[in-house]
Amino acid sequence: MVTHSFYESDNRVMRYAETLAAKGYAVDVFALRCSPELPKEETIEGVRVLRIKDRFGKAEKSKSAFLLPLLRFFFAAAWGVFRSNLRHRYDLVHVHNIPDFMVFAAWHPMLTGARVILDIHDLVPEFFASKFNGSESSRLVRALKLMEKFSAAFADHVIIANHLWLEKFTARSAPAQKCSVFINNVDHRVFRPCPRTPSHARQLVLFPGGLQWHQGVDLAIRAFATLRLRLPQAEFHIYGDGIMKPDLIALAAELELSDRVRFFAPLKLREIAQVMAGADLGVVPKRADSFGNEAYSTKIMEFMAAGVPVVASNTKVDRFYFDDSVVRFFESGNVDALAAAMHEVLVNQNLRRSLVTNAAAYAVRHSWENSQQAYLQLVDRLLCQKSEST
Repeated sequence: MVTHSFYESDNRVMRYAETLAAKGYAVDVFALRCSPELPKEETIEGVRVLRIKDRFGKAEKSKSAFLLPLLRFFFAAAWGVFRSNLRHRYDLVHVHNIPDFMVFAAWHPMLTGARVILDIHDLVPEFFASKFNGSESSRLVRALKLMEKFSAAFADHVIIANHLWLEKFTARSAPAQKCSVFINNVDHRVFRPCPRTPSHARQLVLFPGGLQWHQGVDLAIRAFATLRLRLPQAEFHIYGDGIMKPDLIALAAELELSDRVRFFAPLKLREIAQVMAGADLGVVPKRADSFGNEAYSTKIMEFMAAGVPVVASNTKVDRFYFDDSVVRFFESGNVDALAAAMHEVLVNQNLRRSLVTNAAAYAVRHSWENSQQAYLQLVDRLLCQKSEST
């Protein structure tokens, strides 16, 4: 596997890799290193993790600053996969975007008979246009759509992260029979409820995730300023990193919330799962007028599996997958509506119990444990095609 992310905190990549390792496959993952304390190579749950590039923070405020680290990682990954493939031939290379062109790091295994999966976590043209306020008709975005098409053609199969994007992707870049949808199913080995001691001293609101504009964390901070007037002991903890972090810290200070809005560095997956299980409320405040409208939120089902009620904006993708019986929706971008929803879930015990019960059942139905077989069947089918062609 190749991923421009931190393996130990990337639920999607980790889930695939550990599933394959548990079935007896030898799995290498080429990834980033988020801290100098982490080794450049280690084995985690049977998966060999090779951290081939360091990335000790996120600060891409320009297009070049965003692109250059991707290019450096691409060349490092292409070289690393090439050298490793010389020692032991890979049968399958599963490449995760962003960017789409990362799939070409599998060029040498492909030439030696390996099958290649391109996993679309995010639609790059839409992501780029949202991140840098670009027009979808601009030359650069058109070029990214062309790269998407070339990347899909190079791969033997394409995995897409939600059904809304499947429709868009197959309309412009690949035939439907070449694509599958695997949403970010929750892993109940990692995300599960923990024993809770009721406390009237503090209500903990939590956001774990990337701190980009489309995530709407600034809206949640403003809503929390209103919530605190009604629940003075409430706290808002934010775990994550991203280009918006300095602005969000400044906003909390401006609203005189520095004592109640606290920022924490990102944690490894199993560590953040424990933090999430201890929260009273999870908040997912994505903007519906941006990339977030169709970007599936992993956090919602993770909170569900951890037994924590969720307040989420009524984005198109989340309305597609969830309803009011499992999530307390609010009008996206409406700070007052978000504050009211947060207050209602924190104080209305009947609503809390109903949301938690229904959401837990939903999370079980859509768990990775109930979905992994489809992924294993896809891998087996591709490996059978490889055997038949050699």
